[in-house]
Amino acid sequence: MRFLGYSMGDDSTNPPGPPDETLYETMDAFVSEATKAGVILATGGMAPIADGIKVTLHDGEYTVVDGPFAEAKEIVGGWALMEVRDRDEAIEWTKRFLGVLGKGETRLREVFGPE
Repeated sequence: MRFLGYSMGDDSTNPPGPPDETLYETMDAFVSEATKAGVILATGGMAPIADGIKVTLHDGEYTVVDGPFAEAKEIVGGWALMEVRDRDEAIEWTKRFLGVLGKGETRLREVFGPE
């Protein structure tokens, strides 16, 4: 099963500063372990919402709007695509990820499509 885990971001610092060196090293070790275990297929961070672009199609007309988006209440800060046996394994890896961060929120969505 594949799950997309995405962490909620915080654009209160724009642009967000670099992570603390200790956190960077600890997260690197965690991501390396999860990648070697075959769990993490891809991962990445997201640029601030001010740099975002919204593309809409309505009644055959495209609209392109540059960020920031005033209606944005929740911002995705980073993501990881995971290959796991089941939902419980996705939750366990996510708990370990949040343990490295020490706080935060990650949402999981099962991904459907070609394996």
